[in-house]
Amino acid sequence: MVKVWAARITPLFDKTNYAFYYEKLPEWRKEKAERLKSENAKAQSVGAWSLWTRLQQQEKLGEDTPFNLSHSGEYVLCAFSDCKEAQVGCDLEMIGEYREKVAKRFFCGEEYAHIIGTDSEEERKELFYRYWVLKESFMKATRRGMGLSTRAFRIDWDGTGRPVLGKQPGEYPGIYHYCEYSHPQIPGRIAVCTTDPRIDEELHLTEFDREGVVDEASGR
Repeated sequence: MVKVWAARITPLFDKTNYAFYYEKLPEWRKEKAERLKSENAKAQSVGAWSLWTRLQQQEKLGEDTPFNLSHSGEYVLCAFSDCKEAQVGCDLEMIGEYREKVAKRFFCGEEYAHIIGTDSEEERKELFYRYWVLKESFMKATRRGMGLSTRAFRIDWDGTGRPVLGKQPGEYPGIYHYCEYSHPQIPGRIAVCTTDPRIDEELHLTEFDREGVVDEASGR
């Protein structure tokens, strides 16, 4: 089963807290964090990996557990599956302005038409970010990332309004499943794409402190 956890990184803006988590990172992850320029980006990098290592301990996950990380704004995200053969991709994006040029250039024609066919700017913005995280999560599930064209696959919607792959690249013929998440504390869109059909639809929300990641609440 795929499970999804999110954590707010604001405690890591404190230098003492940041150092506590930073020192627990593997060397390659420390180097990655050091290459980042902004304090927010550093906290995101350290927070994402710290969340994953805590979940490894908490859920007794092996090194071969498929997982994926994402971050945006003040939150980090981790999705993992207990099926070793599964592909898992997740994406989190804080909702900002509707980006017309991005939608027109990088989304499929049908996706773009769906967005501009809505009745209001607010609806266009909401749908834009839904497509954004749905497309990113599939690209990350394939491990191709931005090496895969965003127009090589298309997001459609089934009769219940759930996202599905309407077109997919020939080199990735598997059956992929989507799940979207929201939480009143997170002003963004979240999506998971996976070949594991068993997906926990509850988003688990945690908090960082000096002693580890402590489960405070969960939400759908």
